Amino acid sequence: MLPPPAPALLQAALDEATRAIGLSEPNPRVGCLLIDAEGREIARGHTQQAGGPHAEIVALRAAAAAGRSVRGATALVTLEPCSHHGRTPPCCDALVAAGLARVVVANVDPNPLVAGRGLARLQAAGLQVEHLADSDWARAARELNLGFFSRMVRGRPWLRMKVAASLDGRTALDNGSSQWITGEAARRDGHAWRRRATAVLTGIGTLKDDNPRLDVRLVETRVQPMRVVVDARLETPPSARLLQPPGRVWIYHAVDAEAPEHAARAAALRAAGAGLTRLPDPQGKVDLAALLAALSQEHAVNELHVEAGHKLNGSFVRAGLVDEFLVYLAPRLLSGGLPMASFGPLRALDQSLDLRFEQVDPVGEDLRLIARPPGRSQF
Repeated sequence: MLPPPAPALLQAALDEATRAIGLSEPNPRVGCLLIDAEGREIARGHTQQAGGPHAEIVALRAAAAAGRSVRGATALVTLEPCSHHGRTPPCCDALVAAGLARVVVANVDPNPLVAGRGLARLQAAGLQVEHLADSDWARAARELNLGFFSRMVRGRPWLRMKVAASLDGRTALDNGSSQWITGEAARRDGHAWRRRATAVLTGIGTLKDDNPRLDVRLVETRVQPMRVVVDARLETPPSARLLQPPGRVWIYHAVDAEAPEHAARAAALRAAGAGLTRLPDPQGKVDLAALLAALSQEHAVNELHVEAGHKLNGSFVRAGLVDEFLVYLAPRLLSGGLPMASFGPLRALDQSLDLRFEQVDPVGEDLRLIARPPGRSQF
């Protein structure tokens, strides 16, 4: 029995996994560290763009390129090696063929095509397999892939709602003016969170008022997230900056796009590169729960980053669909103005949305708060 891997080595594998942010979507962010019997690093790797090599293959290739043997080595992997042939061959077979002696994983892959089969295949081939299920390493690795777990287990993305507000919770003045409540550091940090997402969503109100691009510009990224618009009546202007490349754009609406009053606009939006999907609810608005299911099933969205106005935010809150609030608070008071989310009126305090702070950090002159409904990440 080989000794347990040192915490620093587990952290190195996790650090490698974080390098897949903004790259591996919709595949999970996975890191692999190869070490010898004395615990010395041989090579490391992280999952590449979809269709490219997974973390284990990148690490094996790096070892080969450096002329280092991996026979008898240990692989520290933040997610169970895949056992099925998708766009790439099974990683567990590559580890067996390379002659490794042991594989240590943080989490079992929630993908039904894997779900323990990779570990079973490694064990059947004679490798020592260890699953550090209750470790801090496993919890951190799962947190890094919370959107992937959400899509596989719940059939919907992890919905993160981003809000920039004053200390008294106002996101804009009554006249709609909101640029800029928070400082440059908070805006740059917000783009880093956009980079994490498979898709960034806004509503037609924000699109009309601000004409946002909703792309990632203030931090480096190799893949732009898909942009999504909730636009019940197909009012999106074909000239909207959000429709400009790079990246895909999808508009969810409630009206019949082929009806005479909407056909020309729908055709212009398609010509501008947007995809259209009709998802009406009984009130003639977009069915938000159905939208999340469609993003999961049809577009493989893991993390959905919402940057919308108080009305659409309120609709998501009212429907119980928000998993996490990412709030930047500026040290200023606006007195009047628009709230973060309009989902009331409430007649008693016990009707409020109960949240738990996960993180509170200064970002420049502002505060970044991350809060979730209790138990939301337990699935």
